[in-house]
Amino acid sequence: MRVFVITPPEPVISWQDVDAHLKLDGDVEQAALVEGYVAAATGHIDGPDGWLGRSIGVQTLEARCDALTCGNCIRLPFPPVIELVSVSYLDATGVEQMADLEDFELMGRDLVASGSTWAWEGGSVRREAVRIRYRAGYETIPAPIKAAILLMVGDLHRNRETVSAGAMTQVPMSTTVENLLAPFRVFG
Repeated sequence: MRVFVITPPEPVISWQDVDAHLKLDGDVEQAALVEGYVAAATGHIDGPDGWLGRSIGVQTLEARCDALTCGNCIRLPFPPVIELVSVSYLDATGVEQMADLEDFELMGRDLVASGSTWAWEGGSVRREAVRIRYRAGYETIPAPIKAAILLMVGDLHRNRETVSAGAMTQVPMSTTVENLLAPFRVFG
Protein backbone atom coordinates (compact mmCIF):
# COMPACT_ATOMS: atom_id res chain seq x y z
CA MET A 1 0.00 0.00 0.00
CA ARG A 2 1.36 3.37 -0.97
CA VAL A 3 0.28 6.54 0.78
CA PHE A 4 0.43 10.07 -0.60
CA VAL A 5 0.00 13.41 1.13
CA ILE A 6 -2.86 15.22 -0.61
CA THR A 7 -3.06 18.21 1.73
CA PRO A 8 0.05 18.79 3.85
CA PRO A 9 -0.24 19.90 7.47
CA GLU A 10 0.18 23.44 8.68
CA PRO A 11 3.27 24.04 10.84
CA VAL A 12 2.77 22.32 14.19
CA ILE A 13 5.04 24.64 16.18
CA SER A 14 4.47 28.40 16.14
CA TRP A 15 7.10 31.11 15.82
CA GLN A 16 6.17 32.26 19.33
CA ASP A 17 6.89 28.79 20.78
CA VAL A 18 10.28 28.62 19.06
CA ASP A 19 11.09 32.23 19.99
CA ALA A 20 10.45 31.43 23.66
CA HIS A 21 12.32 28.10 23.51
CA LEU A 22 15.44 29.55 21.84
CA LYS A 23 15.21 32.83 23.77
CA LEU A 24 15.41 34.89 20.58
CA ASP A 25 13.68 37.88 22.21
CA GLY A 26 11.38 38.41 19.26
CA ASP A 27 14.21 38.68 16.71
CA VAL A 28 11.94 38.38 13.65
CA GLU A 29 14.97 38.48 11.34
CA GLN A 30 15.53 34.86 12.40
CA ALA A 31 11.91 33.85 11.83
CA ALA A 32 12.38 32.44 8.31
CA LEU A 33 15.47 30.48 9.34
CA VAL A 34 13.80 29.08 12.44
CA GLU A 35 10.59 28.22 10.55
CA GLY A 36 12.78 26.26 8.14
CA TYR A 37 14.20 24.33 11.09
CA VAL A 38 10.68 23.61 12.34
CA ALA A 39 9.72 22.30 8.87
CA ALA A 40 12.87 20.15 8.69
CA ALA A 41 12.43 18.70 12.20
CA THR A 42 8.73 18.05 11.66
CA GLY A 43 9.30 16.56 8.21
CA HIS A 44 11.88 14.19 9.69
CA ILE A 45 9.30 12.56 11.96
CA ASP A 46 5.88 13.29 10.36
CA GLY A 47 3.72 11.45 7.84
CA PRO A 48 4.53 8.85 5.18
CA ASP A 49 8.24 9.69 5.07
CA GLY A 50 8.68 10.31 8.78
CA TRP A 51 10.52 8.37 11.47
CA LEU A 52 7.44 8.11 13.70
CA GLY A 53 5.26 6.26 11.19
CA ARG A 54 2.34 8.50 12.08
CA SER A 55 0.78 11.83 11.17
CA ILE A 56 1.51 14.72 13.48
CA GLY A 57 -0.14 17.75 11.92
CA VAL A 58 -3.64 17.40 10.48
CA GLN A 59 -3.31 16.36 6.84
CA THR A 60 -5.23 14.61 4.10
CA LEU A 61 -3.70 11.31 2.99
CA GLU A 62 -4.58 8.94 0.17
CA ALA A 63 -3.87 5.23 0.63
CA ARG A 64 -3.78 3.20 -2.58
CA CYS A 65 -4.09 -0.55 -2.75
CA ASP A 66 -4.95 -3.30 -5.21
CA ALA A 67 -8.57 -4.48 -5.27
CA LEU A 68 -7.41 -8.08 -4.97
CA THR A 69 -5.49 -7.43 -1.75
CA CYS A 70 -8.24 -5.42 -0.05
CA GLY A 71 -10.28 -7.45 2.37
CA ASN A 72 -13.21 -6.45 4.53
CA CYS A 73 -10.88 -4.53 6.82
CA ILE A 74 -8.00 -2.24 5.93
CA ARG A 75 -5.67 -0.80 8.55
CA LEU A 76 -5.02 2.77 7.49
CA PRO A 77 -1.40 3.79 7.97
CA PHE A 78 -0.08 6.92 9.67
CA PRO A 79 -2.55 7.37 12.54
CA PRO A 80 -4.31 8.95 14.30
CA VAL A 81 -7.14 8.81 11.77
CA ILE A 82 -9.63 11.66 12.16
CA GLU A 83 -12.18 10.94 9.45
CA LEU A 84 -12.80 9.19 6.17
CA VAL A 85 -13.00 11.63 3.25
CA SER A 86 -13.68 9.38 0.25
CA VAL A 87 -13.28 5.88 -1.13
CA SER A 88 -12.99 5.31 -4.86
CA TYR A 89 -12.06 2.40 -7.08
CA LEU A 90 -11.63 1.62 -10.74
CA ASP A 91 -14.35 -0.57 -12.17
CA ALA A 92 -13.73 -3.40 -14.68
CA THR A 93 -13.69 -0.86 -17.53
CA GLY A 94 -11.15 1.39 -15.74
CA VAL A 95 -13.65 4.12 -14.86
CA GLU A 96 -13.35 5.61 -11.38
CA GLN A 97 -16.36 4.90 -9.14
CA MET A 98 -17.06 6.59 -5.84
CA ALA A 99 -18.10 4.25 -3.05
CA ASP A 100 -20.82 5.28 -0.64
CA LEU A 101 -19.21 6.26 2.67
CA GLU A 102 -22.24 4.80 4.45
CA ASP A 103 -20.89 1.36 3.43
CA PHE A 104 -17.84 1.83 5.65
CA GLU A 105 -17.17 2.19 9.33
CA LEU A 106 -14.04 3.72 10.76
CA MET A 107 -12.97 1.88 13.92
CA GLY A 108 -9.87 3.65 15.17
CA ARG A 109 -7.52 3.29 12.22
CA ASP A 110 -9.34 0.28 10.75
CA LEU A 111 -11.66 0.86 7.81
CA VAL A 112 -14.31 -1.85 7.84
CA ALA A 113 -16.79 -2.62 5.06
CA SER A 114 -20.34 -2.91 6.36
CA GLY A 115 -21.18 -5.74 3.95
CA SER A 116 -19.57 -9.13 3.53
CA THR A 117 -17.57 -7.96 0.51
CA TRP A 118 -16.02 -4.74 -0.68
CA ALA A 119 -17.89 -2.77 -3.32
CA TRP A 120 -14.93 -3.04 -5.70
CA GLU A 121 -14.90 -6.81 -6.03
CA GLY A 122 -15.14 -7.50 -9.71
CA GLY A 123 -13.51 -4.14 -10.36
CA SER A 124 -10.26 -3.45 -12.12
CA VAL A 125 -7.25 -5.63 -11.37
CA ARG A 126 -4.92 -2.70 -12.06
CA ARG A 127 -2.39 -1.82 -9.40
CA GLU A 128 -3.66 0.69 -6.84
CA ALA A 129 -7.21 0.56 -8.19
CA VAL A 130 -8.61 1.37 -4.73
CA ARG A 131 -8.02 4.86 -3.29
CA ILE A 132 -8.94 5.80 0.23
CA ARG A 133 -8.69 9.44 1.29
CA TYR A 134 -8.72 10.29 4.96
CA ARG A 135 -7.70 13.01 7.37
CA ALA A 136 -5.10 12.09 9.95
CA GLY A 137 -3.03 13.83 12.59
CA TYR A 138 -3.38 15.47 15.98
CA GLU A 139 -5.65 18.45 16.36
CA THR A 140 -3.73 19.15 19.58
CA ILE A 141 -0.09 18.09 19.39
CA PRO A 142 0.91 15.92 22.39
CA ALA A 143 3.38 17.72 24.68
CA PRO A 144 6.20 15.13 24.24
CA ILE A 145 6.08 15.48 20.43
CA LYS A 146 6.05 19.25 20.68
CA ALA A 147 8.99 19.18 23.12
CA ALA A 148 10.94 16.81 20.84
CA ILE A 149 10.45 19.12 17.84
CA LEU A 150 11.57 22.11 19.88
CA LEU A 151 14.69 20.21 21.00
CA MET A 152 15.47 19.26 17.40
CA VAL A 153 15.00 22.89 16.32
CA GLY A 154 17.36 23.95 19.11
CA ASP A 155 19.99 21.45 17.90
CA LEU A 156 19.67 22.71 14.32
CA HIS A 157 19.87 26.31 15.47
CA ARG A 158 23.02 25.74 17.56
CA ASN A 159 24.71 23.48 14.97
CA ARG A 160 24.00 25.35 11.74
CA GLU A 161 26.67 23.61 9.70
CA THR A 162 27.20 19.90 9.17
CA VAL A 163 30.90 20.37 8.50
CA SER A 164 33.42 21.59 11.06
CA ALA A 165 37.16 22.14 10.72
CA GLY A 166 38.71 18.74 10.03
CA ALA A 167 35.62 16.59 10.68
CA MET A 168 32.26 15.80 9.14
CA THR A 169 29.42 15.78 11.67
CA GLN A 170 25.67 15.36 11.65
CA VAL A 171 23.06 16.50 14.10
CA PRO A 172 21.21 13.24 14.90
CA MET A 173 18.12 12.95 17.03
CA SER A 174 19.33 13.09 20.60
CA THR A 175 18.57 10.32 23.07
CA THR A 176 16.16 12.71 24.79
CA VAL A 177 14.29 13.34 21.52
CA GLU A 178 14.10 9.60 20.77
CA ASN A 179 12.85 8.88 24.31
CA LEU A 180 10.16 11.56 24.01
CA LEU A 181 9.01 10.19 20.65
CA ALA A 182 9.36 6.43 21.29
CA PRO A 183 5.89 5.92 22.83
CA PHE A 184 4.32 7.43 19.70
CA ARG A 185 6.31 5.46 17.11
CA VAL A 186 4.36 3.09 14.87
CA PHE A 187 6.23 0.16 13.33
CA GLY A 188 5.29 -1.65 10.15
